[in-house]
Amino acid sequence: MSAVLEVFADVGCPFTHVGLRRVVEARHAAGREDVRLWVRAWPLEIVNGMPLAADHVAREVEALRSSVAPQLFRSFNANHYPASTLAAMALAAAAYDQGLEAGEAVSLELRDRLFERGENLANVDVLVAVAEGHGLPVPLPSPDLSPVYRDYEEGKRRGVTGSPHFFVGGAGFFCPGLKIEQHDGQFQITPATEEFDRFLANVLGT
Repeated sequence: MSAVLEVFADVGCPFTHVGLRRVVEARHAAGREDVRLWVRAWPLEIVNGMPLAADHVAREVEALRSSVAPQLFRSFNANHYPASTLAAMALAAAAYDQGLEAGEAVSLELRDRLFERGENLANVDVLVAVAEGHGLPVPLPSPDLSPVYRDYEEGKRRGVTGSPHFFVGGAGFFCPGLKIEQHDGQFQITPATEEFDRFLANVLGT
């Protein structure tokens, strides 16, 4: 049986993209491919009452690229940042209905398309391509968003504070491994290595 690392996150959050990539790399290095990611929706446009602004995300991406993740965000394009990420998170939830492996694969691919390929996740053609590539029902122009709202309510009940918020072994970790500060509209991001090592020890049993 797979071990499950649960995380509440928005598909449009660049900090989540970094965190998930780091977990995938760490589990591979540790030979723990049995650890699966259950990426649940923490829809920031609902949390904040408005969608994330593309220029705001672009500043986060630039700070991450210049500090802790120079190898990521290769083709990120703020002009293609989605006006809404709810449909993409609904697609990920539908994939998890098929199993942990399918859900994880779709969750990671959606983020890869946004942050590494510069694709717009609000584009129906993009979501259709992801669905067809994983043998999922093709999403309608107006997808069922009820799983996204259910995750949001569950996240509130669990005390989620932001994206990403991981849960493992009864413990919660908000954005582990990154120290994020903002000054005059600019982000300063530094590694929190000891915190991330403790997080991985809980996840991988190392």
